[in-house]
Amino acid sequence: MPLVWSASNVASAIEVGTTPWNWDLYDAPVSLCEQAQQAERLGFHSFWLPENHFGERGVIPSPLLLLAAVAARTSSIRLGTTSFLLPIRPPLLAAEDVAVLDQLSGGRLILGVGRGLSGGMFRAFGIDAKEKRKLFRANLDIMLSAWRGEPVALEEGGKPLLLAPLPLQQPAPPIWVAAFGPLALQQVAALGMPYLASPVETLPVLEENYRLYREGLAAAGHPPVQTVPVMRSVFVTGDAALAARARASLERLVPTSLQAADSTADGPAIVGDAAAVRDQLAEYVERLGISHLILRGGIPGIEMQDHLRSNAAVLEIVQSL
Repeated sequence: MPLVWSASNVASAIEVGTTPWNWDLYDAPVSLCEQAQQAERLGFHSFWLPENHFGERGVIPSPLLLLAAVAARTSSIRLGTTSFLLPIRPPLLAAEDVAVLDQLSGGRLILGVGRGLSGGMFRAFGIDAKEKRKLFRANLDIMLSAWRGEPVALEEGGKPLLLAPLPLQQPAPPIWVAAFGPLALQQVAALGMPYLASPVETLPVLEENYRLYREGLAAAGHPPVQTVPVMRSVFVTGDAALAARARASLERLVPTSLQAADSTADGPAIVGDAAAVRDQLAEYVERLGISHLILRGGIPGIEMQDHLRSNAAVLEIVQSL
């Protein structure tokens, strides 16, 4: 029997996180740390970095390394990766890096993991893209085992080798799984872990994705997952011209195949004045039951002060939901 989402399943409070809003990161560590500090002062729950390779804008090939710098300059904000790519990494080295960052940050890490999409990236790292789901699951299993303190190998004479240090959060930091497409959704559901929704899919698509995911959880014998994170581009302004400029800029970032006919209603971006944005976010809560909203920052052509003003407005709006 299909699972039905109802208002009684909705978390009592929505946590709001953000990615950087300035992606001109030639001075990445300094810029990211300053933005994370601003996010912490504003009251954001978490600060998130994606992983991407070989691009021209906003390239972040080592999110854990950059978050280590952020951890040293902040004290309370949670630190997250939106898609730490497991297939391209030796799993024990990845497990060590995650554990070290979790220790350094005082247990503030949320590990969003993913498989990757770019065929060129897999070729560059000598990985067969057809094996990415198999490698993802195998590497994740090895990492979870190592974090539990289980032997990773034996020395001569049979002495077990154990990962050290272990993550401060036991048995592991929270793990959210980014997924795009039906096969990825099936894999997340089989794991019984939270599904981190794509920032470029429309609300109707996400509603269908969550229906399939929740059915998959039940079929795999997992209990309902209460953590429901969604990434969205959200921009609040009462200036109609600025809103139109932001909307047009965001539409250019979304692949044509994923653009909705009416981007102000069903598209992946939420843009408008405070009342309009509140209405659209309330619809997300009603239809998806979101527990975490991650603001996807960085709208080309929008000034920094307008980003910050919008961020503060979103926090106020979410508190009123």
